[in-house]
Amino acid sequence: MDRKTVESLFSQIDKIRCLVVGDLMLDEYLWGKAERISPEAPVQVVDVLREELRLGGAGNVVNNLAAFGARVSVCSVVGDDQNGWSLLKEFGRRSVTVDAVFLDSSRSTSRKTRVVAANQQIVRIDRESREALSAVFEKRVCDWIAAHAGEFQVVVLSDYNKGVLTPSVIAATVTAAATAGIPVLIDPKGADYSRYSGATLLTPNRKEAEAASGIAIRDAATLTQAAKVIMDTVGLQYLLITRSEEGMSLFSKGGEAVHIPTVAREVFDVSGAGDTVLAALAVGIASGCDMAEAAGLANIAAGIAVGKLGTSVVTPQEIIDVVALSHHDSDSKIKSRDVLALLIAAEKARGKRVVFTNGCFDLLHAGHVKYLQKARGLGDLLVLGLNSDASVRRLKGPKRPLICEDERAHILAALNCIDYVTLFDEDTPLELIIALKPHVLAKGGDYSIEGVVGREIVEEYGGRVELVAFVDGKSTTNLIDKVLERYSNE
Repeated sequence: MDRKTVESLFSQIDKIRCLVVGDLMLDEYLWGKAERISPEAPVQVVDVLREELRLGGAGNVVNNLAAFGARVSVCSVVGDDQNGWSLLKEFGRRSVTVDAVFLDSSRSTSRKTRVVAANQQIVRIDRESREALSAVFEKRVCDWIAAHAGEFQVVVLSDYNKGVLTPSVIAATVTAAATAGIPVLIDPKGADYSRYSGATLLTPNRKEAEAASGIAIRDAATLTQAAKVIMDTVGLQYLLITRSEEGMSLFSKGGEAVHIPTVAREVFDVSGAGDTVLAALAVGIASGCDMAEAAGLANIAAGIAVGKLGTSVVTPQEIIDVVALSHHDSDSKIKSRDVLALLIAAEKARGKRVVFTNGCFDLLHAGHVKYLQKARGLGDLLVLGLNSDASVRRLKGPKRPLICEDERAHILAALNCIDYVTLFDEDTPLELIIALKPHVLAKGGDYSIEGVVGREIVEEYGGRVELVAFVDGKSTTNLIDKVLERYSNE
């Protein structure tokens, strides 16, 4: 995926509704230093300096989805205890819908306490219930999912083998989602994957895939064999096997395997990385990406997650920054309208004065460059609205443009005087001006102020229109005529 695609995806993510079903838990971190041995026993003494509670298990999937900006609902059962109430409070802080988180006084909410010193985990203490849901709560979960599954674009099952995802709950979820035409993504546990029958995709790691298939994965051939066994057993459309430093492998029913190399720069902690993978897959698929694109997005997110200590979230900007590293050209300045509107709002909040101009800019010449340099001098940054190919044809005739929109955008974005380029398909940039609300609207000196499209709107909110003189004799039409004159006889 390129940077523009990823930016566009995250700019629309607040329209995505995701349902997460699974085992919720609290991850407690005690951060400290260990500089002495206990006189009572040959163990380290950790002086605790900081305590932290994080969402764990399926809660970490929810946390990642919320950090991405998606609208998330969670369905689960936790204890009617202090830890359960703390979980609900943490979800509330993230605007996560918890109408389907049921409190069972007979269960203990899972809490995992990790003691960390010098960035090294010393010990983990688990307090939890592992038994399957009672028949009463199992029915409540199944009934809620059957009634509400159709409200979401994707359903995620996060199985930590703590009793919430019983065979009945899994079957009810898969059936309800299939009826509504919604994909079901599952992070599995255990060796018996037949319980996930009918799911769209499973995301086991290599060790889990070996246990489920009964095949030791040692090379590409055994990896493919293991994948086939799992897919045939579950009736999967897709299988994504995560392979640590070797990246990921995506298998599809009737298709070629796609092997995705890792992008991790430095590994500190792999805990929670599978949750990040599941969340990134979910938003990718719900946004309309194909499965290979969604897997690529998940791979990038996982590479960021393992560079953090403990169960952590990955932000959209972190993903965009990683993608941008592989696109060092002028592509980084070319934005979609939705993304650009968000960026410009942020620039304004920082006190920047925004200048906007527009045009076809077919066959870029010195007159264009001088005009753009002058326009840039009217404020702190210059946004260029570029007519699409279809728009140019309507304005200039069927033989134009000579240079396609992608090439024109890249050429213009390479100019230092231009901060952002965005394409528009309309005959005029009016809708773009309304969306961006620039402080200054710049047009060529061949216009009258009264004839500038968008003038009334800009002046109404306190902006202004500036006319910038063109260099005489410099135009695309003159260039075309000169070429025809010189080469027509040949």
